[in-house]
Amino acid sequence: MKKVLITGITGYIGGTIAKKLLDKNYEVTGLVRNEAHVQELESLGIKTIIGNIHNEDLIKSAVSSVDAVIHNADSADDAYAVDSFIKALEGSYKTFIFTSGSAIFGGKENGKKSDFIFREDFPLQPRLEMASRVMINNYVLQSVNKSIRSIVIVPTMVYGEGLGIKKDSIQVPALINFSQKKGHGVYFGDGENIWSNLHIEDLANLYVLALEKAKGGSIYYAENGSSSLKNIAEIISKKYNLKSAQSLNIQEAVDNFGPAGGYFGFASNSRCSADKARTELDWKPIYNSIENFI
Repeated sequence: MKKVLITGITGYIGGTIAKKLLDKNYEVTGLVRNEAHVQELESLGIKTIIGNIHNEDLIKSAVSSVDAVIHNADSADDAYAVDSFIKALEGSYKTFIFTSGSAIFGGKENGKKSDFIFREDFPLQPRLEMASRVMINNYVLQSVNKSIRSIVIVPTMVYGEGLGIKKDSIQVPALINFSQKKGHGVYFGDGENIWSNLHIEDLANLYVLALEKAKGGSIYYAENGSSSLKNIAEIISKKYNLKSAQSLNIQEAVDNFGPAGGYFGFASNSRCSADKARTELDWKPIYNSIENFI
C-alpha cells in the first residue's frame, strides 16, 4: 500500500483526490491547519497531521513517513511552501505532484476571444502578473535533478460536486453568487473569452494516474471541453431565473474578484489541450459539458 500526504485536503480538489485514492486502498494523510476538521477527516479513513505548510520541520517529518506528496493548498503562487517540500524531498526519489493553475495561459484580453490553444511543449511566455507562477512550475519540474519524481498538473475551470468536505469549486459559484446579486447573468467586456474546463472527478482521476504512471519531470494540462464566459452567464440567467445576461466593465470584475480574479479568472482566455495526459497516462475523462453542472 502506498502512503500519500495531501495538502489542501479539506479543499475541493484535495478532498476529491483523497476519496479517489482511498477507493483504491491508498493510505491517505492530510496536513490540516484547523483541528475542527480532524474528526470529520478521520471518519472518512484519512489520517491527519495538524500544522501548516510554512513549518519546515513539520513538513520534513510528514514527508519522511509517506511515499508521495500531492500539494494543493494555496499552492500555485506560494514559492515558500514549494521550496520547503522540495528541500524535504531532495534525494528521496519520492513523488511530488504540484497543483498549478491555468491563468498562466491568460493574456489579459478583457473579454476578447483568443483562438490559441496551449500545449505542454509550447514554451510559455506569461504576462508579468503570472510570471512567478510559471517560475514555480519550472522549479518543481527541475527538481527531478534532485532525485525527486516531480510532476505538475495544471487544472482549468473545474466544475461538479466535490467528493470531500468542500463540495463547490471557485469560479462558477462565484459567478452565480455575483449574478444573483446583480439580478442577471454576468460576463465582462464582450464575454467572448474562453476557458477550457473539466469535471472534478475527471481531474482527480488524472492525479491518480499521474501518481501511478507519470515520469518525473512531467507537466500535464487538464481539460475536457471549453466554454465562453458569456455562454456560462446566459446559462446562469436561465437556470436561476434571472434577467438576460449582461456585460459589465472590467473594473467591476476587478473590484469584486481582485485584480488576479478580475483580469485573469473571468476576463482572460485560458485554453489548452490535454492530449498529452490522454496519450501518456491513458486518461479517459467522462464529462464534457460544463453547461449541465452550473
